[in-house]
Amino acid sequence: MNIEIEREEDGRWIAEIPDIPGLMTYGESYEEAISKVKALALRVLADRLEHGETIPELREVFVVPT
Repeated sequence: MNIEIEREEDGRWIAEIPDIPGLMTYGESYEEAISKVKALALRVLADRLEHGETIPELREVFVVPT
């Protein structure tokens, strides 16, 4: 899943995963935002699987831009 990350005007970092609509997190640092969005994505996917819902096909779990 591709992670998109950018810095807000107030200095916080926002990370999101477009393959999971609405999944976005903020962090005080780049690393914190990435860590939070990965954890949230795994929780969302696990919840969907537990409830018999479909999830995006995964070739790689996470791809972080460098």
